[in-house]
Amino acid sequence: MYFSLRLWSYTVGARLQIALAVALGLATAATGVARLALLGWMTAQVFEGESIGDLVPEIAVVAAISVARALLQYAKESVAYTTSARVQRTVRRRLLRRVLALGPAYFNRKRTGDVSISLVEGVDSLETFFGQYLPQFFVAALAPIGVFIFMAFLDLPVAAIYLGFALVTLALPSLLHRWNAAASRRRRDAYGSFGADFLDSIQGLATLKAFGQSKARSEALERRAHEVFRSSMGVLVSNAFTQGITILAIAVGAAAALSVGAARVEDGDMSLTVLLVILLLGVEVFRPLRELSQLFHQGLMGIAAAQGVWDVLDAKPIVEDVAPAPEGDALEASLTFDRVTFAYPGGRRAALKDVSFEVHSGQRVGLVGRSGAGKSTLMWLLQRLYDPDRGRILLGGRDLRELSFAQIRGQMSVVAQDTYLFHGTVAENLRFGNEQASQAQLEAAAGAANAHDFISQMPAGYETVIGERGQRLSGGERQRVAIARALLRDTPILVLDEALSSVDVRNEATIQEALDRLMAGRTTLIMAHRLSSVIDCDTILVLNEGELVESGPHTALIAQGGVYTDLMASQAEPGAAEPPIAEILESMPKDRGAYPSAIAGEVDTAPTDAIVRAEGMGWGETARRLLAQAAPEWPKVVATFVAGVARFVGLIAVAAVGALMVANVKDGDAIGPLMALLLSVAVATAVFTWLENWVAHDMAFRLLSQMRIALFRQLDSLAPAYLTRRRTGDLVSMATQDVETVEYFFAHTIANAFVSVVVPGGILITLALFRWELALGLAPFLALGAATPFLTREAIDRIGSRSRDQLGRLNAHAVDTLQGLREVVAFQREDARRAEFDALIADYIPLRLAFNRQITTQRVLVEALVGGSGG
Repeated sequence: MYFSLRLWSYTVGARLQIALAVALGLATAATGVARLALLGWMTAQVFEGESIGDLVPEIAVVAAISVARALLQYAKESVAYTTSARVQRTVRRRLLRRVLALGPAYFNRKRTGDVSISLVEGVDSLETFFGQYLPQFFVAALAPIGVFIFMAFLDLPVAAIYLGFALVTLALPSLLHRWNAAASRRRRDAYGSFGADFLDSIQGLATLKAFGQSKARSEALERRAHEVFRSSMGVLVSNAFTQGITILAIAVGAAAALSVGAARVEDGDMSLTVLLVILLLGVEVFRPLRELSQLFHQGLMGIAAAQGVWDVLDAKPIVEDVAPAPEGDALEASLTFDRVTFAYPGGRRAALKDVSFEVHSGQRVGLVGRSGAGKSTLMWLLQRLYDPDRGRILLGGRDLRELSFAQIRGQMSVVAQDTYLFHGTVAENLRFGNEQASQAQLEAAAGAANAHDFISQMPAGYETVIGERGQRLSGGERQRVAIARALLRDTPILVLDEALSSVDVRNEATIQEALDRLMAGRTTLIMAHRLSSVIDCDTILVLNEGELVESGPHTALIAQGGVYTDLMASQAEPGAAEPPIAEILESMPKDRGAYPSAIAGEVDTAPTDAIVRAEGMGWGETARRLLAQAAPEWPKVVATFVAGVARFVGLIAVAAVGALMVANVKDGDAIGPLMALLLSVAVATAVFTWLENWVAHDMAFRLLSQMRIALFRQLDSLAPAYLTRRRTGDLVSMATQDVETVEYFFAHTIANAFVSVVVPGGILITLALFRWELALGLAPFLALGAATPFLTREAIDRIGSRSRDQLGRLNAHAVDTLQGLREVVAFQREDARRAEFDALIADYIPLRLAFNRQITTQRVLVEALVGGSGG
């Protein structure tokens, strides 16, 4: 099996807890060995003529051991999951710190959906690795040694066979690690690309619908979803091959040990009692390895998910922060660009070429030029998101490279062309500028930004939730909130980056008036496409293809008849100004009625909304709908059912043939044919196990692909009104992790539910025909085992739903942070975003642990019943 040293490095501080989980796992294995050894001895006593009544004390001991084993298993998993949650929290914190340190310049080259999946779902995928795979890895490595020591006292040659096959079984999968890892990485990349495309599609649905492109986007997403299916099957191929080798090695090892044991009894080197113990111990010797092989798929998926985490953690910031320069006198609010040349990493040409100019304290300077001239690049450089390739930028006479990020960004406020507002209330967004601002200060700033009136008309005023990206506001309203936010920040330098470019003409005058108030007494740099914004500036700088070609006041530049004059003339020509897309979107109807629902936390759920929301839907209705999804794949369901029954029949046959071999040995009959039959049945069982796994997952992954596309099409039909009530990060989580969770139902529940009824039922009927008293004794255990999942279903569903909702909030917060990273950095809100994210993690962990405890309780109850029944 595979062990990741890098993931192990994240367990620093939690290794004592992992050691405790491993110790409990070994104790669990020991109780299993003790139970089966005692059962073997009891069977031998029955063979020798003892009655069941004479073995009542021993039966009670077996039952007590089964209960003890269940309690130890529960304790082991509780410790392991608690440890996993602790490690995951550490990784999430480290990841978010790295994201904030890398800054918007780095993530300009990345896709938000892909990174958010690593930040939230990728770390969540590590739960299985840290909570199950890692402790089980150590148990699987150590338990065979303990069993060997125990069995060596019974019979050394057979013990050596068990140990040898156990070690081979543990080592074989590592030979295929490179293949498995490559397949897992391809799947992770396809999954991340789908998540990124899905996020882009959801956030752009209004635009897609406006231009009639949502169908084409749906088809593109369908191709992405199919690639996730193909790459998932690639992982399954490699994993199934690995698991098949493991199962085959276990089966052959058990058959070999039993065959050798039977031969030794024939030769008089071993007693029949010891052979019976060995027969039963064959189940327990390989149990840790079998359980590890079942976790191998999830372990690999966790390691693949970790690749995305490592991509972020290993990334280097484009610009490194420095220690704060000695404070001394306050920095003067002046700016100097001294022969600055800069090209973006990987860019084909320089974005700025030998640019030099000065902005004196209190001066208002405009920067104009066509799209791509380099205006926004200046803003990025001013905030030191990048450093110039040549030349230098001075703030108050100090080179930006000598100042810390906090010293630079604390001097300036930015109002951008695509203002990002975060999910939350108007007040929370305004306080991005000043966390300590009072209500009176909020209202004063909003009044100066001409925003107070429309805010006051909202259902909850300043406490109205405006949605992700401020989607419940118009473009003009968003800009006025951004201006109010900058007023609250109250810095000596103001940078306006195309602040009017996405505003319609009706709002331009209102916003320009607010900007005039904001600029009063401040050093202001205005990057503008609309030249009406810069006519009154003290100086206007004209950029053309990254070069500063003209400078001066408006009248002087017009008199020159150069580039500036051409720009003015092009905007004056009728029809020359391009209507911004924002105006098209603004013309679409607004769902203002969503405000009260959003505030109250209520969402109207129409019948057509069923694929998106399932609150109040019981497990029965959920199962019915999922079965309806699987109905077109009924041939695969049948094939999985048949293979599952064949697998169980094979396992029963292995035990039956083993029992016949023991009987033949007792009676002195030949065991050669039975040995050959045992080996054949063991191999056939491994083949049926592989076939069941393959067909079930092929069906499941195809259905997941279809569900993802159906989800997008449903959202498309509900947009844009529905999307104002949901956060896109949550919807991406629904399309990725929530749909992925359904895989368990399709791949492991449908056919297994039938098998779990048919096989025990068949066994019960067979026993009833031959020994009705055994059937009568077994029936209560089977009934309780079957009823356990139903008895715990309601609690599991309730906690699972709450856990999923909280994970959706984590994902939504991650998307909000990544897409608003420029504002987070510009307004120096890194610590606040970290605190919010950590609070969400703190709320999520208890829910997830409660969910895992419920699942563990259900599993150990079933195992205790099986053990108590003598299974």
